[in-house]
Amino acid sequence: MIYDPARANPLFGNPLKTRDDLARAVIDLFEPLLPYFSEGGARVRLGAAGAIFDRAAADLEGFARPLWGIVPLVAGGGVFPHWDLYRGGLANGTNPAHPEYWGDLADRNQRLVELAAVGFALALVPEHIWEPLDDSEKKTVAAYLLRARELEFIDNNWKFFRVLIDLGLERVSVAFDHRKTLAYLDEVEAFDLGEGWYRDGPVRRVDHYIPFAMHFYGLIYAVLAKGDEARKDRFRDRAEIFARDVRHWFGPDGAALAFGRSQTYRFAAGGFWGALAFAGVEALPWAEIKGYYMRHIRWWSAMPIADRDGVLSVGYGYPNLFMSESYNSPGSPYWALKFFLPLALPGDHPFWAAEEAPQPEFPEPVALKPAGMVAMHTPGNVVVLSSGQQHDKMLGANEKYSKFVYSTRYAFNIEADDRNFSAASFDGMLGLSDDGVHFRMRESLEEALIAGDLLYSRWRPWSDVTIESWLLPENPWHIRIHRIATPRTLGTIEGGFAIERADFNADRSDVSDGRSVWYGQTDISAIVDLSPNRRAGHAMSPIPNTNLIHAKTLLPQLRGESGPGTTVLVTAAMALPRRENWAKALDNPPACPRLDEVERFFREKGVRVPAFALGT
Repeated sequence: MIYDPARANPLFGNPLKTRDDLARAVIDLFEPLLPYFSEGGARVRLGAAGAIFDRAAADLEGFARPLWGIVPLVAGGGVFPHWDLYRGGLANGTNPAHPEYWGDLADRNQRLVELAAVGFALALVPEHIWEPLDDSEKKTVAAYLLRARELEFIDNNWKFFRVLIDLGLERVSVAFDHRKTLAYLDEVEAFDLGEGWYRDGPVRRVDHYIPFAMHFYGLIYAVLAKGDEARKDRFRDRAEIFARDVRHWFGPDGAALAFGRSQTYRFAAGGFWGALAFAGVEALPWAEIKGYYMRHIRWWSAMPIADRDGVLSVGYGYPNLFMSESYNSPGSPYWALKFFLPLALPGDHPFWAAEEAPQPEFPEPVALKPAGMVAMHTPGNVVVLSSGQQHDKMLGANEKYSKFVYSTRYAFNIEADDRNFSAASFDGMLGLSDDGVHFRMRESLEEALIAGDLLYSRWRPWSDVTIESWLLPENPWHIRIHRIATPRTLGTIEGGFAIERADFNADRSDVSDGRSVWYGQTDISAIVDLSPNRRAGHAMSPIPNTNLIHAKTLLPQLRGESGPGTTVLVTAAMALPRRENWAKALDNPPACPRLDEVERFFREKGVRVPAFALGT
């Protein structure tokens, strides 16, 4: 039998139009895991790849994360036939005398993350996972959870995990000191940036952890917590404001913006829309919220995201370890099941009763000031210009946070070889090399400004090289201006958008001085030099498996040299589906802007991007 990657997706063939379709999806996603449960039910080991935490914690991850979908399914009246497996696993995993014990707890330990799903289950469906346990088992489980909540959680979205554990303990009448719960809630609220945005801890960045963690857990708290009404109102109010911005992270086909870390959680990105429904927050008309929600899961249903046995893979649009983080174990992708939270609602809830509405039209660029971004809606896509953000030292960190532009349709590439300048992609990025072998790109920033819908950043790839970059939307194009001051000659490569490459060399390129265009089977991608300083167009095929969505891609580039001295490079780039006037757009690139006028505009109207976006 020929391997059919679509049929390996448990969502394949499900129309995903109704609440019943989503209930079926939860069971279809769970059932491939059954052969991998240990005899005592406590551990689920889905592969041999490792993570920074121990195997027992990874096995707990495989056990706990499916609960994010199972629990709301059952809370809303659905049937899950394997509660005996989960009850036995919970009792055995928390029992130090059992061979499947999950291991001792410690500060800032992965087990603290996964026990949040257990707390969520106790809070919503105690009749299935708690009440059938005998008194000895209840005592063992409670002791493990009580020990967990006393430990130190990482100073970011992890603080919500103690809160979720406590919601479960409270529901099953296990006593604890609420002061620690309130302390963590106060600290979480201190991450508020205004305008509905949070930062994820003391690090200066925003990413998908804002919708699928900070807001997601806050809205669960708003529903399940007793008392604390003022805080619950604040969580709802922030989510309502945030929805008006984060909708610009979703394309008209349902795809989410590929940006930041933890992309392997896949449709967890759409969980925010379901959390709004769960908390009764009609931030947008229910029909619009439902549209964002349902289109998102349907987009994923067509992607080869599972292995041959139907187990979700580490990766994004296909199995791919290039884009993973050190904390991704084989069980990590099952955080995607957070998407199914609104199954806890009855079928007559206004969210479920609403007819899906399409994404509204946004003809003008939209500034997302707290994120240091500008969103631009183009045919079949949302393009997001980014000022750049601080990031940790992780695999692909520059690519995940520091490119000039991100996209819902084309995602981004991860560089596979940092010692091969000529083979690097630099999609949505400017790459530089002083030896022709090694290379650098934008990483941390010295300054970032936003003025209307224009962005500015100053950054140093080397201590003696300063680059200033301006980003200007010109729908469907965008313009990048770079002023490079360097004491020595630097090679430069700048890339457009990576589009899908067909098999059998069926694609066509068109390269000339200062211009490169790829004509793919479904899309075109172009980059044009608007300045006289870089004349070499180049059509490349990036290293396979470096793009998040497509295993093979095509990428137009501009190549040249800068310095010594000061050089100004001006680039226009775009990508479009091969429909809707793409040829007209390709034939009419924007004119080169005057840098002195752009600088004057920033001097008069520029405001500093919030400090979280800076790496200094």
